[in-house]
Amino acid sequence: MSAAAVELGDAGRNAARIAEVAPADTLSPADRYQELFVAVQAGRVFSDSKTFVDCAPLHDPEDILDAYRARRSLPDFDLAAFVHDNFRPEHARESRYVADPQRTLVEHIDYLWDVLTRQPRQHPVRSSLLPLPNPYVVPGGRFGEMYYWDSYFSMLGLAGSGRLDLMRSMADNFAYLIDTFGHIPNGNRSYYLSRSQPPVFALMTELFEAHGLCRALRYLPRLRKEHAFWMDGGEQLRHNEVHRHCVRMDDGALLNRYWDDRDTPREESYLEDVTTAAQGRRPVHEVYRELRAGAESGWDFSSRWCGGDGALASIRTTSILPVDLNSFLHKLETQIAQLSGACGDQASAQEFSRCAEARKKAIDRWLWSDAAGAYLDYDWQRDHRRDHLCAATATPLFVGVASPMQARRVAETIRTRLLKDGGIATSECFSGEQWDRPNGWAPLQWMAISGLSDYGETVLSQEIGRRWLSTVASLYRREHKLVEKYVLQLPPEGAHGGSGGEYPLQDGFGWTNGVVRRLLQDMAAGAGEGG
Repeated sequence: MSAAAVELGDAGRNAARIAEVAPADTLSPADRYQELFVAVQAGRVFSDSKTFVDCAPLHDPEDILDAYRARRSLPDFDLAAFVHDNFRPEHARESRYVADPQRTLVEHIDYLWDVLTRQPRQHPVRSSLLPLPNPYVVPGGRFGEMYYWDSYFSMLGLAGSGRLDLMRSMADNFAYLIDTFGHIPNGNRSYYLSRSQPPVFALMTELFEAHGLCRALRYLPRLRKEHAFWMDGGEQLRHNEVHRHCVRMDDGALLNRYWDDRDTPREESYLEDVTTAAQGRRPVHEVYRELRAGAESGWDFSSRWCGGDGALASIRTTSILPVDLNSFLHKLETQIAQLSGACGDQASAQEFSRCAEARKKAIDRWLWSDAAGAYLDYDWQRDHRRDHLCAATATPLFVGVASPMQARRVAETIRTRLLKDGGIATSECFSGEQWDRPNGWAPLQWMAISGLSDYGETVLSQEIGRRWLSTVASLYRREHKLVEKYVLQLPPEGAHGGSGGEYPLQDGFGWTNGVVRRLLQDMAAGAGEGG
């Protein structure tokens, strides 16, 4: 069957399923509720800005807005009471989940998949949740929707747990999102539609094929659509011009940056963004765009995106060409080339092979630092390579774009500068932001472990894995949970969950579960082979 025929079959099945669930409201809460939205968020009716934008309206949204406009000037009007009369907060189900301390770590993770699974028929009507045709896994805690790059790392564990049913469902959900919106949003919420997240769908399709789920060729049309989203307007750029995600360098190379199409406060962090923008001297809409672009990176937030003082108000994400984004796009181009060749489309195979080779040369030219022995982000506005070393330096190894020499140099740099008691450090900077020291994150551990292993740096790869598993297991033994991020400098009493950022530490937690489950599986397989 051709890729086009498969696409039509998938679309038909998804359309039939989506017709059974609540219709999507693609207007974001800020657009839908206008001045009511501003009043609720600025007045801190809920302690977490995300709570209101995730609420389900109890009546028609237009009627709610009309009622607010009619009553807000009355002397006895109570905004909080009005909100609670007209909206239902969607409390996280897993907040009521109590772990069984008798379960092993593997048993705990295997059990949690069902706790973290959401069903299409659970979608509340007229809320910001974008309905999906199939069940899906959410991260946990305050994150009750499916996130793009989180899901890849969760899938690693789903495969280890034998939950190919959920992997298949999520694969078709991502295909549905691309078919419907032209890209995969940050998450399946209307307020995430203006941005994506690190493009890892190509990695997902490899995972599906590796586990016998389906042929990656099935998703070729979606991979091409995703590439078109990230490269929109790029071909028309002249030297030193930019458009959306694309930047044309002065040597003609085309590289990418993170971007968001809107320049208003993030709706899920409205008051936080307004406060941040007020602390700087730039026009506030510029700061809002940079914050949104930082959220698209998945590293929200980090000194990686900030100016010299490291303050969040100095954020300048769109000025930076990230190592990880361009590595993922190289993987996407390579995957499209291979799959196009497999289905006999040699013209497309050659086209995307040229794109991948051009990007590899651009990564070497602009993002590789021989002096540092590392891949570093590039500031295209200030025309210099940034000296901010972070765990993204392992991403070229993870996707196979590094040379053996570069891999050896990166391994030594990681060993001497980023390796800590509990795993690989996110960065070398203590900024107070969550994507910096002292926190460690599961996806960064996995990309370093896997990338180093692929290049024969087995000792370092295994050491990072051992330290990370020790960190996670230490907290699990004491508190019987897995969390979003961990402190890597271990105190005498054992591991602690990470800190910093805009919200309290979350437990659940999708990508930690996925990476740990996969590492434990690999460790067991290695022990079996050794025996």
